[in-house]
Amino acid sequence: MRQVRIALLIVCSLIGAVGALPAGRAHAQGPATPEALQAAKELAGMLSNETLRQTATQVTNAVWPQIDQRLRASRPDIDSKVLDELRSEFERIQAENMLSVMADAPILYARHFSADELRQLTAFYRTPIGEKALKVMPQLTAEVMTMIMPRMQQVQMQTMEAFTKVLRARGFNL
Repeated sequence: MRQVRIALLIVCSLIGAVGALPAGRAHAQGPATPEALQAAKELAGMLSNETLRQTATQVTNAVWPQIDQRLRASRPDIDSKVLDELRSEFERIQAENMLSVMADAPILYARHFSADELRQLTAFYRTPIGEKALKVMPQLTAEVMTMIMPRMQQVQMQTMEAFTKVLRARGFNL
């Protein structure tokens, strides 16, 4: 389940990055101006609740097979009806989380982009390619998750091996 939580954090980061993809240089981090915050709210409003729910569904499609496999391995007596219910709950929770994250996202956008930059992003997303990007990003996010999930365990193992090596070299006995 730790892998799933890490993957979901990555997904949330990817979703948050949707607004930043075509951006040029962001201005230095600092407090958000009221003007930038208003522009960020308009930009975030372009990601409809339906788009975020679609993202949650597609992410669930990408990660659920591994969750299903682990549940079946740990509980061989679990039936399909229970698994379907668990999957529905998982997807519902992911959708609610994505909606919540995006509700809080404007303050972050406003700290990293000027009001003018945010208006430029909003204008971009109103163009045909921008509209396509908004529609395609949930599918791309799911496809990225499909690529990430099988690699997560290996990356975690490599990280732990590297940490162990460094710690041992520094005299920490594990």
